[in-house]
Amino acid sequence: MVSIKNFTPRLYQETIMASCAKGNCLIILPTGLGKTKTAILAAAQRLNSIPNSKILFLTVTKPLAEQIYNEVRDCIDLNGDNIALFTGSVTPKKREELWENAVVVVSTPQCIENDIINNRINLENVSLMIADEAHNAVKDYSYTWVAKQYHKKSRFPRIIGLTASPGSDLEKIQEVCKNLYIEEIEIRTDKDPDVKPYVHEIEINWVKVELPKVFLETRKYLRDFLNDRLEKLKKWGILRRTNLKYVNKTELLALQAQLRGRASIGGKDFVVWTAISVLAEIMKVSHGLELLETQGIIPLFTYMQKMQHDALNTKVKAVKNVVKDLNFRSAFVKVSKLYEEKVEHPKLIELQKIVKNEIGEKADNKMIVFNQYRDSAVDVVEKLNSVDGVNAKLFVGQLKKGETGLSQKEQKAVLDDFRAGKFNVLVATSIGEQGLDIPQVNVVIFYEPIPSAIRQIQRRGRTGRHEKGKVIVLMTKDTMDEGFRWSAHHKEKRMYRNLDNLKGKLTLFLNTKEEKITNYVKDDKIKIFADYREKGSGTIKELIELEVELKLDALPNADYILSSRVGVEVKTVDDFVQSIIDGRLLQQIKNLRNNFERPLLVIEGIEDIYSVRNVHSNAIRGMLAAISVSYGVPILYTKNFRDTAMLLNIIAKREQEETGKDFSLHPQKKALSIKEQQEYIVSSLPGVGSALAKPLLKYFKSVKNVMTAEQKELEKVEKIGKKKAEKIRDIADREYQTLD
Repeated sequence: MVSIKNFTPRLYQETIMASCAKGNCLIILPTGLGKTKTAILAAAQRLNSIPNSKILFLTVTKPLAEQIYNEVRDCIDLNGDNIALFTGSVTPKKREELWENAVVVVSTPQCIENDIINNRINLENVSLMIADEAHNAVKDYSYTWVAKQYHKKSRFPRIIGLTASPGSDLEKIQEVCKNLYIEEIEIRTDKDPDVKPYVHEIEINWVKVELPKVFLETRKYLRDFLNDRLEKLKKWGILRRTNLKYVNKTELLALQAQLRGRASIGGKDFVVWTAISVLAEIMKVSHGLELLETQGIIPLFTYMQKMQHDALNTKVKAVKNVVKDLNFRSAFVKVSKLYEEKVEHPKLIELQKIVKNEIGEKADNKMIVFNQYRDSAVDVVEKLNSVDGVNAKLFVGQLKKGETGLSQKEQKAVLDDFRAGKFNVLVATSIGEQGLDIPQVNVVIFYEPIPSAIRQIQRRGRTGRHEKGKVIVLMTKDTMDEGFRWSAHHKEKRMYRNLDNLKGKLTLFLNTKEEKITNYVKDDKIKIFADYREKGSGTIKELIELEVELKLDALPNADYILSSRVGVEVKTVDDFVQSIIDGRLLQQIKNLRNNFERPLLVIEGIEDIYSVRNVHSNAIRGMLAAISVSYGVPILYTKNFRDTAMLLNIIAKREQEETGKDFSLHPQKKALSIKEQQEYIVSSLPGVGSALAKPLLKYFKSVKNVMTAEQKELEKVEKIGKKKAEKIRDIADREYQTLD
């Protein structure tokens, strides 16, 4: 029997666990109320009801995986060797070994995805899959594909999703439920009677500041820039309303995607292409405006300075158009002056006061300050450390190009020091919002409101765990801050409303009757070799969905080998054109042709091949002609990775029915016939090629006769002519010279 240790289950945890015992369940609990321990209860129950089975506990990052691994070891009564941790730092071979003996495996989904693709693990005996931070189970995130494989391959599948907030959008919640095969939702808030005894009151204060006059002058220039571009879009019939209050980033991104879709199907409309560029300008300046209103001069100056630099080193029109605009230039002059004068955003001044007061009231107070942007967070740390009694540290994600960052090891060290009381203020970006076991804090400060219900709930949940907590939100009047505040407020209300409506209706959104490819093909699997560099592609995952026997290896001359004679190179439209530019393509085609009897090139995507790069269309046409005519490699077109996978599967099926499934990883090109060898030898003569080799052999009857024929005799063959005859005779008669 597997038992629980070191914690006593709460009533609501036992109630939720009972639902998990019946079917796939999405557990929604506020941060700090024991989602992980509830899942551990369910894991123990599952191991006891299905002996000799495994538990797969997935979470989104390596630090979270390490945290959950330690919690599982602490709370579930198993031998330490039976609990394994899978992350990118554990080698694939080691993971394969650990899987054999493990009862509970804690992993990132990417590791499991890779191990499934490479046939290192078998999901057959996994009796429970737990998806932590389950709101990530959307679109192409690894959770989605792993869950599908698990649901298909496990003998007794059961899935539990854990989240503090699945989001406000009904379609997204439905997508999460569908992707994780959820049958029941268990939701608790701090207002539920069985939860109330375990939560503490959280006091929420909104602190408003005024934007200084010098900021307003700069803002006017940026707003004038935006109004000018929005009016253009309205004039072209692209946008209906131009009031900045009602034109948000989400709307602009959706519009941009729509226009790109129109352009990708071959549209040459000047207005569409120009509108795409104008939208890019709007997005860039809108971000600058947000930095000014909500963050301050330092991050804005850094951003504008980078744009100036980028404009000198890029061909992107949008960037160049922005920096040469009079309004932008005027704004940059103002910002540069304010930067030199070290003018601070009023939020920063107010934040220093708030932190000083909180430390004054209680010297051992611990605080987290959440900030949206790294540059701003760095400035916040510096300013807070100038306050008496304050010791602040930065907590951000891993290093990015040109940015401040912390390695995962450094992140752990910062949290350990915070837990030990070595400093009292943690200044964190979004990395501090999701899942990490950040020690109990008395005060949480939002440097800015955020428009996301998920992130708002996660930020707020960092306090009030063991005693009364306080949340302080800084907000600049008459700016984007106000819009973000109300956006998050309404989204959170909508989230709970949607969840209530969704409960009991989940069967409407479940795809329980999945069609399998085995309904249409023979029981014996199709075999395909794939280059290991393709493992991250959607095509690989789709081939596994089609139940192909996939073998990954280093393939020097193709992306896929489908039979003893068929090798395939797959390129997206973008990569095809890029490989023309960087000179890779012809060599790849030569390798393909020289190593496979039946080489194929697949070009994937619906984009207009003549518009994805700044390459003359005739150059692309010339390359297509060379591949198909000069090199004799057929070109096939597919819409997307799913279409590509289906095509590869069909070709492989046809080929293997004809030639057999037992073929080599490195197939040799079929030996040429005597006739083909003769043609090959003659075609290598100058100016001859494959087209003229046949008439020459037909006229002279043998390779020897071609090589010994007089010039006048050669000229009698159609299309040879005097010049080609001279070259043939010269190459045949010329003495071979070695280089000593």
